[in-house]
Amino acid sequence: MGTIQLARVPEIHQGDGAIAGLGGSLAGRVPAGSAVLLVADPGLGPSGAIDAAERSLAAAGFGVVRFTDLKSDPSMAQVDAGAALARRERARAVVALGGGSAMDAGKSIAGIAGGSHGAAHYGLCANPFPAERLLAVCVPTTSGTGSEATRTAVLSAADGAKVWLWGDELKPALVVLDPALTAGLPAALTAATGIDALVHAIEASTNANANEANDLYCHRAIELVVRHLRRAVAVPGDLRARGGLQWAATLAGIGIDNCGTAIAHNIGHALASLRPVHHGRAVGIALRATLAWNAAEDPDGRFAAAAAAMGEARDAAKLQPAFERLLRESGVKVSLRGEGHDDVTPAALARQMARPENEAMRRSNRRKVSDADLLAFATTVLTE
Repeated sequence: MGTIQLARVPEIHQGDGAIAGLGGSLAGRVPAGSAVLLVADPGLGPSGAIDAAERSLAAAGFGVVRFTDLKSDPSMAQVDAGAALARRERARAVVALGGGSAMDAGKSIAGIAGGSHGAAHYGLCANPFPAERLLAVCVPTTSGTGSEATRTAVLSAADGAKVWLWGDELKPALVVLDPALTAGLPAALTAATGIDALVHAIEASTNANANEANDLYCHRAIELVVRHLRRAVAVPGDLRARGGLQWAATLAGIGIDNCGTAIAHNIGHALASLRPVHHGRAVGIALRATLAWNAAEDPDGRFAAAAAAMGEARDAAKLQPAFERLLRESGVKVSLRGEGHDDVTPAALARQMARPENEAMRRSNRRKVSDADLLAFATTVLTE
């Protein structure tokens, strides 16, 4: 038997109304009266989630400093600005509230604020993180990225390339899962983020790094998405469905933290570097384009096991149709054509997929991916 290693899992608090206990959960972890940087998606303002987080932190005696200068796919420049604010205010903790963008930004700020360098200094593991880091807490308001459970953050460089930062310094100490915070998510975003979690779980359980211990997280995440995604899209206020998707996203996040992703994420990151497209939709379209090709070689039954987790027969050939059916039934638009970016050619996308920042995902794919395969996948993604 080969050696299996599973990384630490953050402490997790889950339940309807869990946001109210946020401040209390920090007590004893950071000194009383400390400043806390609240990194929040500005779009959450009308929902009251930012105010609720701030009230809980203030009630526990912490000074709250808001940082909301964020956008989808956060940039290194924004993270650098947040880290500078954390240093000025002598923050001892960072609470990241929002979807994957806010959590990636918050984790990155917590990881680099103890040093003097910007985020680019740490991209692609070029340099070690500072020895001193701020306590990081993640409060997801979407159910997809799983960033709350990982030691990875993806940031946009100055040229638009998606560059990953990686290290245990980025992994949160605490995760707060409150399904009520996700109830206001529009149907399209509920679908796209849920598909993101599903792609995470499928790739982490079928790629070259997959192992049986990690499958416990991945297969459970697959089951939860299949059970709850359609209901959450159709009935946004169903907190049982919302809670199920939250667990799916976090479990899938644990899955990719241990075993990584594969070619669908390579394509998704490359695609988003060339044109605006939601990450969950991008990787969903990419998995649709590559899954049958991957599953055609299944000597160890990993793709068959993923099909079984989706409720199908234990047959690798059943996985792609089941995935595409859920993708379409949840309302994710599969075709990218006619959205104002048809000038992005398959050749350009294939070149982006071959860039160094996407190489790790290509290498992790269980079936070897040639340059010709990259072009074939890019053609399918852009033209079907």
